[in-house]
Amino acid sequence: MVRIKRMYDPPEPGDGRRLLTDRLWPRGMTKEAARIDDWIKELAPSTELRTWFGHDPARWDEFKARYKEELQAKADLLAKLRAEAKKGTITLLFAARDTEHNNAVVLKEMLE
Repeated sequence: MVRIKRMYDPPEPGDGRRLLTDRLWPRGMTKEAARIDDWIKELAPSTELRTWFGHDPARWDEFKARYKEELQAKADLLAKLRAEAKKGTITLLFAARDTEHNNAVVLKEMLE
C-alpha cells in the first residue's frame, strides 16, 4: 500500500515506512520530528524541473509528464519501491503546501 502525506503532519503508526520524496530538506523540520526511515532523493524531481514547476497548478499537467519521464529512467529504483509497497505500507512524504499538485502524487501514481 502506498500513502502520501505532508512532512509536517504528525507521524502515525499506520504510516509504515516513511520516505521523504523531496530533493531538499523541509524548512523548519528537525530530523527527530520528521521520523523518516529513508530519504529517496534519487526519485525526487530534478532541480531544473522543480524550479520550473514552482508549484504552479497551471503547469501541473506538463510537470507530471516531465517528471514521469525522469522516473522512467530510474525504473530499477521504482521497482524496488514497488516491491517494498507490496510487502507493507509505505508513506511518501512531501513538504509542499499543495496536497494535490506535488511530486509525491506523481510518484504514487507511478508505483500503483
